[in-house]
Amino acid sequence: MYRTTELAEQIIPRPLAEEDADLAENRALEIPLSMHGWRIDRALAELVPEFSRSYLQQLLEEGAVHWRGVQANKASAKVSVGDGLLVQLRPTQQTQAFKAETMALNVVFEDEHLMIIHKPAGWVVHPAAGHWSGTLLNGLLAWHAGAQHLPRAGIVHRLDKDTSGLMMVAKSRLAMDTLVQAIARRDVQREYVALAHGCWRSPMHLTVDQPIGRDQRNRLRMAVVADALTGAKPAQTSITRLDGNAQATLVKCQLHTGRTHQIRVHMAWLGHPLVGDTVYGGRASWGIQRQALHARELRLNHPIGGHALSFLAEPPDDFLLAVAESGLHYNGQPNTTLL
Repeated sequence: MYRTTELAEQIIPRPLAEEDADLAENRALEIPLSMHGWRIDRALAELVPEFSRSYLQQLLEEGAVHWRGVQANKASAKVSVGDGLLVQLRPTQQTQAFKAETMALNVVFEDEHLMIIHKPAGWVVHPAAGHWSGTLLNGLLAWHAGAQHLPRAGIVHRLDKDTSGLMMVAKSRLAMDTLVQAIARRDVQREYVALAHGCWRSPMHLTVDQPIGRDQRNRLRMAVVADALTGAKPAQTSITRLDGNAQATLVKCQLHTGRTHQIRVHMAWLGHPLVGDTVYGGRASWGIQRQALHARELRLNHPIGGHALSFLAEPPDDFLLAVAESGLHYNGQPNTTLL
């Protein structure tokens, strides 16, 4: 362990907001012989290992690190043995993201090990850039005390912000590990319904087996890519046409893998981007402003008891209205009359 010194009280960084100052920690460090000649950002990462390098880099940029009596702004500056570093560890949006927030969760099922939640469209699952609060994770931390002791508050899979529907959440570590393993073995059945653009010309039932990776032309998107490319992973989606006309197609999709944006990417690859999915070539139509995708059904064995569980959540009003406005009908079963 690297020793600290009494210099911590001498640090005078730029002023903080009053509410943040109460949460800041002033820490003084001394460069040991083993770090002589290191870059200051590398030394900080070693001396304060509980924080990410990007967070410490941010402190350098904000003038929260003093070195040899002055603010250290250059991450590449070389330190010497015996140098004192005075660091003010400040709260950031990221460091405060994992806070409990009371939220009105729609809990479909709950016992001591498992929750099934019906997530509305518009809710973000995990804190991330632009969404450091108000996420499902924040709500889970307020829902039960055990969530704070679980990775990601027990969330074992996620839905995109604008996708509605059913999600599994573990309430114990044993349940979490069991659910993760069940998903990996494809023992959990996840079924979605989606409204897509275009007239369906494929078979009524088909399985898309195409690898998905980062889009090489747009790093904010995923795409079907050659599996030889770095980052591409196998992805399988079974698709059943439920109804369709010349303008739109209603489909049921079963995930066999869980890649980012998998259904959205595979449907776009087929030439049927989802209605409202502007990221993958869709457009807002028939009154729906988000991607028309809903996680309708979950089937699994209870992670502790082993008994079979099945849950069904019908699509929300905006989805059903878009289906009706497009001239299609939804009842969860295929319409065998093809164009």
